[in-house]
Amino acid sequence: MIKKTKATPGELIYGLHPVIELLKAKRRKLISIYTTKPTPKGWEEIEKLMPKYPVAIQYVARDVLHRMADTTDHQGIVAWVHSFPFRTKMFTPEKEQFLLMLDGLQDPRNLGAILRTAYCTGVQGIIITQKSSVPLNGTAIKSAAGLSEYLEIYQTPSAQAAAQELQKAGYNLYLASFGGQDATQVEYKNPLCIVVGGEGFGISKQVYKYGTEITLPQRTRDISYNASVAAGILLFLVGKKNNIF
Repeated sequence: MIKKTKATPGELIYGLHPVIELLKAKRRKLISIYTTKPTPKGWEEIEKLMPKYPVAIQYVARDVLHRMADTTDHQGIVAWVHSFPFRTKMFTPEKEQFLLMLDGLQDPRNLGAILRTAYCTGVQGIIITQKSSVPLNGTAIKSAAGLSEYLEIYQTPSAQAAAQELQKAGYNLYLASFGGQDATQVEYKNPLCIVVGGEGFGISKQVYKYGTEITLPQRTRDISYNASVAAGILLFLVGKKNNIF
């Protein structure tokens, strides 16, 4: 049963909200869905959103869902869907003024939390590095509560290549780091891109020459914010300062 499903090009997502938002966004197709009997809490909402085209619904034991999702955090729902529709072209200042670049994130839960915040704060485009970065997988999508379905996401070979292209296009890059300008006092000029580095290593060294370093105030220098928390604070700060929401 599982082998047959995986022969269809696509990917697994799991959880109530990821499936609901996928159905609401209508950007990619739901191929098949696996759940339990009795059906889990929230299943009625999924049923209401089910598309007219045929979707295979299979009722399986809960431990089967554990194996499929490789986690017990699936809320009784696992779905096989078409692959995420990543952008094929870089963003442009004429259309997208507020960007976020994630350089080398390793934790899919951090990635998902950041994508959720990006949606809430009005970010118009996300850039994710392919090198040394966690993919946008089921765990990340679950952590984003499915809101990644509404985001424009571009994958770049490296942060340096993207930074160079963004600077050339006229974007102002603001790099989250230690020792930069006080992030609460900076005047953020549009079009702009906030750059957040990975856990532990931060932003790639080659990227620093392309933008302005900014730092969130904190009690002492021997600690640091979690990557998703830092990104959330910065995106909220920029959004409020620039009257985005």
